[in-house]
Amino acid sequence: MPESVVILDATAIQRALTRIAHEIAERNEHSADVVLVGIPTGGVPLAQRLGKILSEIWKHPVPTGSLDVSMHRDDLDHRAAPKVHPTVMTFDVNHKTVVLVDDVLFSGRTTRAALDALNDFGRPKKIQLAVLVDRGHRDLPIKADFVGKNVPTSLDEEIALSMTEAGAARDEVILKKK
Repeated sequence: MPESVVILDATAIQRALTRIAHEIAERNEHSADVVLVGIPTGGVPLAQRLGKILSEIWKHPVPTGSLDVSMHRDDLDHRAAPKVHPTVMTFDVNHKTVVLVDDVLFSGRTTRAALDALNDFGRPKKIQLAVLVDRGHRDLPIKADFVGKNVPTSLDEEIALSMTEAGAARDEVILKKK
């Protein structure tokens, strides 16, 4: 049976998201130009939570959406039929600062797929990346602009995010040994 340990509980997740939101606010002077785009599955509820925190900081709503990247992945030939999630973006990304939000940054391949998918919707002024956990092991030269927690891992470990929005009993990030 694999070992697992909670590396972020609900309080730590909220603290990390609050810090990330303040860093986003500090780095982006023109708050009206910022939109948040979550990468399914874990990035979507994180983007929604960041949107609420940023709305409180900036005193105006922050457009938040989701971007399916499954058909832009470079490993389609290595997987069974990809699980496609809806893309929901009720806003224009042209000339905006798009903050891509994901739960875990690992190889960088999902982020690369998100960059490709985002191009189908226009040309943002700037793209930034916010992740709850950066676990290292990049295959591509991608670096997050905003990180909740750096967790160096081995390749025989994985990180899983559980959130109440997805039906979990509680919010937590778990490090599992395979």
